[in-house]
Amino acid sequence: MQNPPRLTDRTALARNRARADLAQGLFLQETALEEVQDRLTLVNRAFNTVAIVSPFPDLWRRVAPQAEIVEDADVLALEPGRYDLVIHAMCLHWANDPVGQIIQCRRALKNDGFFLCVSFGGQTLHELRSALAEAEAEVTGGLSPRVAPMAEIRDLGALLQRAGLNLPVADALPLRVTYETPWHLMRDLRAMGEANALEGRLRRPTGRRVMMRATEIYTRAFMQDGRMPATFELIFLSGWAPDTSQPKPLRPGSASARLADALGTDETKLED
Repeated sequence: MQNPPRLTDRTALARNRARADLAQGLFLQETALEEVQDRLTLVNRAFNTVAIVSPFPDLWRRVAPQAEIVEDADVLALEPGRYDLVIHAMCLHWANDPVGQIIQCRRALKNDGFFLCVSFGGQTLHELRSALAEAEAEVTGGLSPRVAPMAEIRDLGALLQRAGLNLPVADALPLRVTYETPWHLMRDLRAMGEANALEGRLRRPTGRRVMMRATEIYTRAFMQDGRMPATFELIFLSGWAPDTSQPKPLRPGSASARLADALGTDETKLED
């Protein structure tokens, strides 16, 4: 059986991350980290054995200083059944096999262990994506992949159940950052370590005519109050490794009380 096509050039991705500005470029990683910390405070559970999948270990160790930090390789260095908590931190959007990543995390959990993932979602950089696509089609008559094809929240939420996690929850946090020009946005993407690392990307610099036309399109379509907005959507996914102690849905028709009684209202029967 043929292997599926690879989305990400891991060598290019590692090079981009090595060039990230660790002092000032990781502000979205820091925002995601704070949101993860807030969500963990809502879980009434002590986590003693923690693993965090992240390319930026020094930053994410703040969540749990004792955590094992694991590189987001195609095969994760996670020991099966070892952890109370596994966090997949801001790297699922570069995975060649996203559901495989979540399955590996679920297998690494103890029974009733907690999985929490944060990743960029499908609305991320939609302004830049559309401006570049329109400009390239107009100038060259073709298209090349420039922004990672990030999944929508519904599709990401479905991965939790496919991976065998119980009580799945998916929610989104849209963020908007404004820039002086699209050039400043692209400089920030390089500082984040999020420059183009797609396997099918152009292997030569983008032509000046394409970039200038993309800037014109971006400015015309999206400029507000003299600034260029850029959307970054953070998707949060959570679920629990199966355990007999977890609540289970009742069988249809097994209710022992009427909903109308609970609501204090009269029940109206529908005509056949």
